[in-house]
Amino acid sequence: MTLPATRFDFTAPVPPAADLGRVHFIAIGGAGMSGVARVMLTSGVPVSGSDARGSALLTALEHEGAQVWVGHDASHVDGADTVVVSSAVRDGNVELAAARERGLRVLHRAQGLASTMVGARGVAVAGANGKTTTTSLLVVALQAGSLDPSFALGGELTALGTNAHRGTGDVFVVEADESDGSFLCYRPQVAVVTSVQADHLDFYGDLATVEEAYRAFVDTIASDGLLVACVDDPGARALAEHARGRGLRVVGYGEAPDADLRVTDVRHDGLASRATLTLDGRSSPLVLAVPGHHNVLNAAGAYGAAVAGLGEDPAVVLAGLASFAGTRRRFEPRGTAAGVQVVDDYAHNPGKLAAVVTTGRRLVDEARERGGTARLVVVFQPHLYSRTRDFAAELGAALVPADAVVLMDVYAAREDPVPGVSGALVADAVGHAAARAGQPGPQVVYEPSWVHVAPLVVELVRPGDLVLTVGAGDVTMVGPEVLLALAEREPRDGTAPSDEAGEGSA
Repeated sequence: MTLPATRFDFTAPVPPAADLGRVHFIAIGGAGMSGVARVMLTSGVPVSGSDARGSALLTALEHEGAQVWVGHDASHVDGADTVVVSSAVRDGNVELAAARERGLRVLHRAQGLASTMVGARGVAVAGANGKTTTTSLLVVALQAGSLDPSFALGGELTALGTNAHRGTGDVFVVEADESDGSFLCYRPQVAVVTSVQADHLDFYGDLATVEEAYRAFVDTIASDGLLVACVDDPGARALAEHARGRGLRVVGYGEAPDADLRVTDVRHDGLASRATLTLDGRSSPLVLAVPGHHNVLNAAGAYGAAVAGLGEDPAVVLAGLASFAGTRRRFEPRGTAAGVQVVDDYAHNPGKLAAVVTTGRRLVDEARERGGTARLVVVFQPHLYSRTRDFAAELGAALVPADAVVLMDVYAAREDPVPGVSGALVADAVGHAAARAGQPGPQVVYEPSWVHVAPLVVELVRPGDLVLTVGAGDVTMVGPEVLLALAEREPRDGTAPSDEAGEGSA
């Protein structure tokens, strides 16, 4: 079995960033691309870039020293020595075509990032679920100590307001994206794997090939390095055994009795979480200001990398983890209006979605225990036609704990439409999953028109409800529209609005 073919050789060494000359980024406004551009800018590399549309990120990059354009044109690569692209940039892009015609060096985004890591102690965090939050937790934990790590994330750290930073220390932390095989280029000293699951099958085809890719990733870890793997996840546990068989040092973390880094006494209180971490016979209290059982495990992975991998003081690392204020679009509170709270999350595969809905369910149940009538309303936008087709049943099952679900249509991202595949597949799957579980299931509404989603939610909710807007697409813009509409209908005297609008069927 071999890994899928790509346009790039992710196993080939990359030159240091200082040798790249002027670097032009195609689609520089993306979360990952902008992070690499930021690190290069602060490293003194001249950077330019283009994107199909303007954004706050483009404006920020321009202020940081990049030359940017809105729209794509072959002239934008004039004077460039190296061009950086993401997997989403197709060969027909006029700038990429011009770069290839001129014989310019063309690198994938991950290769561009790897070029900035040359000479550093690299830490790469991978996994189907939790890698952005685990990477963010690790960065904050290291910043609390003596290190000023460089980092590049797939999300924006709430406290810092950025997704990337060139630090003064010798540690470089990256979120390693497995979706296109590009995580093979980092060659880290320490790697964290949160989970190995069937995802990105549009690229890999099947779970066996996904598992092979993760084994190849582990084989890129330095021979004297460390793998930190969540042994509660069967795929990550198997990967840990593969690493041990190759003679690599491994720290398995989780609630499993045989975990090297054991997580016990997990407790939740509103938006806070607590647990006990035990490593090498030493037990320490973990306190987090973010909710969710999954985040306790994410923090344990970060702790293992910092303490066992980088030799940081456990007490300092725990203090850093306690200060973590979250990551943009990871259970991010967006506001409250008319007694309704809105939280936004990037979850887009079944595991992520289940974790987010479970966390929301717990918060709503706690509110009910205090005498409230809170409900959990989930607005979910499926991401990619292939993922919707392959995992509609699992996505539907993840939504069953909600009280009401609004299903949007598929966010296509890099894919073309697939006949017969729409958000309706997931909407139908919710009812089927509830029936299999012998549960009544939530109220489900499929609304394919984006502009009608926010008004529908406004009519559906009532005071005390928690609304989760979930997905990797433009569903993130629904929450502010819902809050604005709810605020406009609030009585001027400050009294709570009537529940009547939310009692009927939407």
